[in-house]
Amino acid sequence: MNPTDLDKKKYCTLYLVRHGQTVWNLEKRFQGHKDSPLTKEGEDQARTLGKKLNHIDFAAVFSSDLMRAKRTAEMIILEKKLAVQTSQALRERSFGRYDGKSGLEIGKIVHEELEMLNRLSEEQARELSSRSGIETNDRLMGRFINFLREISVGFTNKNVLIVTHGGVLRTFLIHIGFGDNKALPFNSIENTAVVKLLSDGVDFIVERTEGVNKVG
Repeated sequence: MNPTDLDKKKYCTLYLVRHGQTVWNLEKRFQGHKDSPLTKEGEDQARTLGKKLNHIDFAAVFSSDLMRAKRTAEMIILEKKLAVQTSQALRERSFGRYDGKSGLEIGKIVHEELEMLNRLSEEQARELSSRSGIETNDRLMGRFINFLREISVGFTNKNVLIVTHGGVLRTFLIHIGFGDNKALPFNSIENTAVVKLLSDGVDFIVERTEGVNKVG
């Protein structure tokens, strides 16, 4: 569906944003549910995005309850009189025992396990997930999409800012058919990337993206 053909008054406009650069981003660690502070560059990225979005009248601002996302949200809306509301539903994928770990070998293991989880049946995926602690796509998308649906219905014809994580955004874009694993490889979502999305609580329509490095 072409966004220009829509009656936008029936939709909520969601601005989905990845948090700014963190110390662990630089160290190439899997952050997952563990946290790492923003670097100075990460704070600058958030301020810069705040200036770009300053003309938008946001009805509400939500972020993951992890500090790297909350801090990014706070800096984006620095000049607006809005409170940041947090939710665990917006957290990054849990990498279980690999949260906070780094190294090429660990990265290879995590990517292989993720690919395996996505190929297995739901029951087999749950069994593997219970051993490794890595959150399945179904579980990740279950919490994230339910949250988006609730917000979309509650804020029809309004703008909402949501600050979340790169793995969440990548998985979501693949889930709604914006691209596949090849078109959206790991690390294809830049820090403070933006996905402008229209939703009526049922459908999700990508209007534009910035900082999403889609291949092909």
